Amino acid sequence: MPGISRKINGCAAATGALLLTLTGCAGTGPAAADVDLGPGPAVAGKVKKGALEGVTLTFASYGGIYQDGQEAAGVKPFAADSGARVLSDGPTDYTKLKAQVDAKNVTWDVVDTDSIWAEHQCDKRLMPLDTTVVDTSKLPKDMVGKCSVPAMTYGMVLMYDTSKFGDNPPKSWADFFDTAKFPGKRAVPGVPSDPSPGPLEAALIADEVAPDKLFPLDVDRALKKLSSVRSSLVFWDTGARSQQLLESGEVSMAMVWTGRAYSAVQNGAKFAPQWNQFMPIADSLAVPKGAKNPKAAMALINYYLGAGQQAKLSELTSYSPVNSDAEPKVDPAAAEYLTSTPERQAQALKLDNTWWAENQEQIVSKWSDWLAR
Repeated sequence: MPGISRKINGCAAATGALLLTLTGCAGTGPAAADVDLGPGPAVAGKVKKGALEGVTLTFASYGGIYQDGQEAAGVKPFAADSGARVLSDGPTDYTKLKAQVDAKNVTWDVVDTDSIWAEHQCDKRLMPLDTTVVDTSKLPKDMVGKCSVPAMTYGMVLMYDTSKFGDNPPKSWADFFDTAKFPGKRAVPGVPSDPSPGPLEAALIADEVAPDKLFPLDVDRALKKLSSVRSSLVFWDTGARSQQLLESGEVSMAMVWTGRAYSAVQNGAKFAPQWNQFMPIADSLAVPKGAKNPKAAMALINYYLGAGQQAKLSELTSYSPVNSDAEPKVDPAAAEYLTSTPERQAQALKLDNTWWAENQEQIVSKWSDWLAR
């Protein structure tokens, strides 16, 4: 959950910090075939002591508090245990990553990306996971792709104004669209170039489409339903703006990222979450095609996925862990917004990232045209 992460703070600047050294080139060191990670099956969170002496890797992510947390929880400890030098870069830039792969001059070894983008780029600009090195047994199965694993998880949740609806709170996305029973403005994400899970699914559920019949999404039907409440909608294009809408009281309900929701409440917003059919979201970790030492890169991913590493990441960033054995020590208020607990997972709406990866580009024009009306 992005409580104090890049999506809470709007952090997009790279940290620019080098973790262990200011020298060396990405992916240098022993050839992949020379890397000995030890006998036996891979175990998430473990690496053979000193196995990567002489290897240099570059970890790229989104900067800010989120990447700081990733480095402290997983990347720096991996470097200390494995003996690798690990450099930090960012923010993740898909154009830059494509250029590296296409030019066969890859300088990023492990990259944090959007999960839909990762799904779409599998076998194109991202290489398949090496499951002899990456242990995925403790991860949510529906978040593990052929070429990527979840880096953390959070969600899109319905927030409502408790001062207006405290005695009769909304219970579903259908209530979000019921402006007669629940009057007031509603906030929804509205980035023209980036349609993503959230508004379309909610609109279809409100239009009585069964949750298990959502995909393939009927985009025209969803936009028609959204149009029926268009005069009540307020669009946000950044996490900071969504949080501001809650804190200012400009809206009565909002569809927002869980971390932004948590931060708004911590800052005094009189809002509460309605968890029924919240939409789980995750960033992904992947290795670009053409990485110079893919086995070492996979070992970094495997280490990052450990229960202890994931717990620490949650404690530092408020994102939810993806390892089922992780037990982050967070205060009760933050714990309420963790999306990885069995209780929350039982309330989650099942999304289809494969469908989104295959269709997102085609949805852009319809979504952009609808927003511009």
